[in-house]
Amino acid sequence: METYLWITSVWGVYLALAVFIIGMGWRIYEWATTPKSAVRLGMFPKPATKTGRFFKMLKDTFIAPHSAKIEPAMWVFAFAFHVAALGAFVGHGRLIAEFPILPELLGHDGMNAFAAMSGSIAGVLMLVGVLFWIGRRTFGPYKSLSVPEDYLLLFLLFGVIVMGDHMRFVYGDIIHADTYRAWFQSLLTFKPMFPEKLLSGNVGWSLGTHMLFTDLFLIYFPFSKLVHTIGSFSSNRVRSE
Repeated sequence: METYLWITSVWGVYLALAVFIIGMGWRIYEWATTPKSAVRLGMFPKPATKTGRFFKMLKDTFIAPHSAKIEPAMWVFAFAFHVAALGAFVGHGRLIAEFPILPELLGHDGMNAFAAMSGSIAGVLMLVGVLFWIGRRTFGPYKSLSVPEDYLLLFLLFGVIVMGDHMRFVYGDIIHADTYRAWFQSLLTFKPMFPEKLLSGNVGWSLGTHMLFTDLFLIYFPFSKLVHTIGSFSSNRVRSE
């Protein structure tokens, strides 16, 4: 198991981050060097002031009202997924450093209980969202429009979320953030190590598989259609001009 962890949760992490950073840098360079259209591409109606257009860009990016009108059910699941994903991302910040104030207010056990509750809710919402998208592309009217990449992306997301949920629901009462933080901080200092708790039992297999899917997702992300999540600011800005 330790060898598996080193492959997926050490060297795989470094490789995935390197490819992700270089790939996203290349993408941003492409966007920045693409010649601007001489014709304004803003969509009407649009606000008359720059401030109004700025807030319209934010609304189109984070709320997507047009999607809500076209396909309300998809928008609900997508919105819930993205809010939960944001919450999970913020929660993973505990791998770098403990949140300020909250541990003092809640105490060690209270903080762990709060993290378990919020992490469980986020994990379930993300899983429901991915299952909805899989069903939508497999059985819904968009089946004929789906391509292999769509299923690959959903498979990688599904793997990341399922293994994350497995770690939360199966080992959440045994392994807490401080154990994972010791492992992750060792990666940041380029002195990788695994606490004994991660090497005992089967939690190491769960972490390794969670990181395997995460590594593959990060490696593929800059070259996938999901990169629109980064480029959406630029495209919505153009539509708001």
